Amino acid sequence: MTAMKQDIAFAIDRLGIKDNQRIPVGDDAAAIPRDGGFDLLACEGMDGQFVRAMPWFAGWSSVMVNLSDIAAMGGTPTALVNAVWASDRDGDASEVFDGMRAACDAFEVPMVGGHTNLQSTDTHLAVAVLGHAVTLLTSFDAMPEQALVMAVDLHGRWHGNHPFWDAATDASPKRLRQNLRILPRIAAEGLAVSAKDISQAGILGTATMLCETSRVGVSIDGDRIPRPLDVDFDRWLKVFPSFGFLLATDPESVGELVELFHSHDVAASRIGTFDDSQQVTLHHGGTTSLFHDLTTDSFTGC
Repeated sequence: MTAMKQDIAFAIDRLGIKDNQRIPVGDDAAAIPRDGGFDLLACEGMDGQFVRAMPWFAGWSSVMVNLSDIAAMGGTPTALVNAVWASDRDGDASEVFDGMRAACDAFEVPMVGGHTNLQSTDTHLAVAVLGHAVTLLTSFDAMPEQALVMAVDLHGRWHGNHPFWDAATDASPKRLRQNLRILPRIAAEGLAVSAKDISQAGILGTATMLCETSRVGVSIDGDRIPRPLDVDFDRWLKVFPSFGFLLATDPESVGELVELFHSHDVAASRIGTFDDSQQVTLHHGGTTSLFHDLTTDSFTGC
């Protein structure tokens, strides 16, 4: 996973983004100042093997993960576009489009265009999203002594043997939309300063990305990580949940922040404390282990 995330550094270097970006690179979405707020842009590509194995769920997920990126920035999504390559109109292509449409309908965010090639020799999928935020949650503002809070919707199930915790496809559209609106409220009320959605990097990898951009470390109490009672701890550390976020907040705001999630029937708990070590450590079951040392090894290069 570390090697995959370090591909980001290669792209940043080749594109010269560090040299021309007004807003630092490393957030879940790019933020462009406009009209007293920020336009937000994000893009997610789906692994080809994933698309071929589960085309409907890949289509759904391509929408969902983009909306999570906008929410992690404290924003509200406006519209999406897609790029689809497939060999014909039947099979994978139809299911991919059906999955995207189902997610757009559930979240009430329109798909407004894109690029389609149904003469390809393989199947590929990418989706991009436009959003807007008045107050940003960023990946750059976590500070030592602040609390790390994890919020995750536990009303779900594993998607086969994959790390995907699906709390979305069987949920009511009303619940999906209400949950996404929690993050803009947190930003507006100043209940957190930083946030990242828990991605394919898992809980510890996502925490490491947050620490890297903020140039901090974090000590995580594994016993306080919210998880379903019947789920193995080690497997849960690698989870890619349909609704899951890590947030940095001042200690005095933890109670109100956690209660806001609980009021929406979303599990949330303080799971750690940020420090100046630039190391991510995990304490669990009476043992302490070092997950990543950012002083000697970058994670994404951001």
